[in-house]
Amino acid sequence: MKKVLMMDNLDCANCASKMQENVKKIDGVEDCSVSFMSQKMTLVYDETKEKEIFKAVQKAVRKVDPDCSVILK
Repeated sequence: MKKVLMMDNLDCANCASKMQENVKKIDGVEDCSVSFMSQKMTLVYDETKEKEIFKAVQKAVRKVDPDCSVILK
């Protein structure tokens, strides 16, 4: 499944790159791209593990920048 998620308080392109690499390592994530300019994360993942993946994504993002978060809808 592919989803585009909004990011809140993403401060720099370097942080976006680190977040992208961390999220790609999560089990069940097929691909991830984080755009600093648009403040969006595009995530391709196994939808059967959606809840676990979204928790891990939030944790990976906050590990890079504690003030940043992914807006899940």
